[in-house]
Amino acid sequence: MEKMEKEALAQRIERLTLELVNCRSVVATSDELAMSELVYKVLSDLPYWKQNPQLLVKQPFINDPLGRFSVVARLEGQKDASKKTVITIGHTDTVGISDYGDFKGLATKPEALIEALKTVTLSEEAKADLDSGEWLFGRGILDMKCGVAIIISLLELLSGDVENLSGNIVFAAVGDEEGNSGGMLSVVPELVRLQEKEGYEYLAVLDTDYMAPRYEGDEDRYIYIGTVGKLMPSFYVIGKETHVGDPFKGLDPNQIAGAIIHKINKNVAFSDVADGEVSLPPITLQQRDQKEEYSVQIARATNLYFNYATHKSTPDEVMSKMIRAAHEAFSDVVNVLNERYDIYCKASRMEHRLLPWRARVISYQALYEAVKEERGEAVLKAHIEALKAEMLKDPSIDERLFGQRIVEAVHSLWSFKDPIVIVYFSPPYYPHNYVKGNWAKDVRLLEAVDQAIQAQGSARKVLSRKFYPYISDLSFVSAPKNERIVALQNNMPAYGSRYKLPIEDMQKLSLPVVNIGPYGKDAHQFTERIQRDYSFNVAPQLVYETLLALLEERESSAI
Repeated sequence: MEKMEKEALAQRIERLTLELVNCRSVVATSDELAMSELVYKVLSDLPYWKQNPQLLVKQPFINDPLGRFSVVARLEGQKDASKKTVITIGHTDTVGISDYGDFKGLATKPEALIEALKTVTLSEEAKADLDSGEWLFGRGILDMKCGVAIIISLLELLSGDVENLSGNIVFAAVGDEEGNSGGMLSVVPELVRLQEKEGYEYLAVLDTDYMAPRYEGDEDRYIYIGTVGKLMPSFYVIGKETHVGDPFKGLDPNQIAGAIIHKINKNVAFSDVADGEVSLPPITLQQRDQKEEYSVQIARATNLYFNYATHKSTPDEVMSKMIRAAHEAFSDVVNVLNERYDIYCKASRMEHRLLPWRARVISYQALYEAVKEERGEAVLKAHIEALKAEMLKDPSIDERLFGQRIVEAVHSLWSFKDPIVIVYFSPPYYPHNYVKGNWAKDVRLLEAVDQAIQAQGSARKVLSRKFYPYISDLSFVSAPKNERIVALQNNMPAYGSRYKLPIEDMQKLSLPVVNIGPYGKDAHQFTERIQRDYSFNVAPQLVYETLLALLEERESSAI
């Protein structure tokens, strides 16, 4: 492509980015409908989809009370009969705008927002970027409407010369990525249907979500091959209630929970290391005891859960690690209590005896099996299904609370009433995608990315790294198989009712993934912004080169 044509493409991407940002699309609101309608209109107005309207569809979310939908567009090359197909995705929703304060009305108006931001206190870095004129600010401009604009603009470019395009591109503009990924989860079965009906040979999934500095002062730019995964290991801790006037006759579940947090929280020992990439260590997302009223009785139970990032650990492996860690933490508490009780007895001139507590930790699956053996499977299932049916009547019940209440209910049927920790998984689950390079599709993607980077020459340093570090919809185009995923299903009480995943369809796809996005800073902050040159010029070329290298197996040639 000539220089003037390249400049025209950059201008097109910038105009479309601003148009998309101007349309507010806060997740889980009716705003998302307006955004999807806009994307559908932009695509349907292009000559290719005017001539081929059957290749552009609105894909409804599954059982969505708002009636939201994703937009799925197909571009079919006419150069040959190739069925090779690349899937591209981008999310159209954003987080809320309350963080803009008095500027909420300007959050989606980048031109006016720039002037308003000049009147408030900013960090030195944000102020320097604002004053430079090289950055655009606004809600969703980085995460990720610029990325969506890149894909649409490249589809427009490629559709204008479809006679010389080999293979196919499927683009899914999805919503709810900032929520529960309802958009992507409704698109996955459609991708499988298209694969089976059209005979598409899917090669990879390319996302254009944002890219940001990895650390303060980082000047490099990155392409991420693969993506991080996420599990939510949870702990239902049952202690032994007592009056505060007789503290050693009870076992405080909060103390056990605290020990579990101390053992696991931000502990790099639980991080995955793969290809030199270290996953973020687990971090506590919630810890709350189950005592609702004030009294001088200690709490009997506590629940907590962690965000657990994965690069290679599977659900069964994480469950084993968490059971072991919880048992060690529980044992530490028992030892500490015995030491403190001994000190107290000596100070009070009382006879000391060892406290009766023992560390006991089991998985939810083990709890279920124990209760099933005592009560019978029919009784247990009926009890659980009745509880689920009642909770499903109330959509305000959080998915995590839904699972916790099932754990509580099953435990209440068990004859064993001593202190214990029950380890289970809370929703959501995002499988990691580790592109190792030991499969043909992995190698093809790795080589395509290398070609795209080489096409940049030395003008801009772009590095390829493994594992996109932010949770994204890329996780839903593959899933572990056999006992690895069974460990998740059997230990996630909410699975199959309040929380569902198209696991079989994810397994059928089993595709490598890559993220090539615009460059910016401060996603989910009121100083969210993109750097114009890289985002409108460099990133689009990288996406373009990667797409064609995947589809055509040709030597790279810069736009």
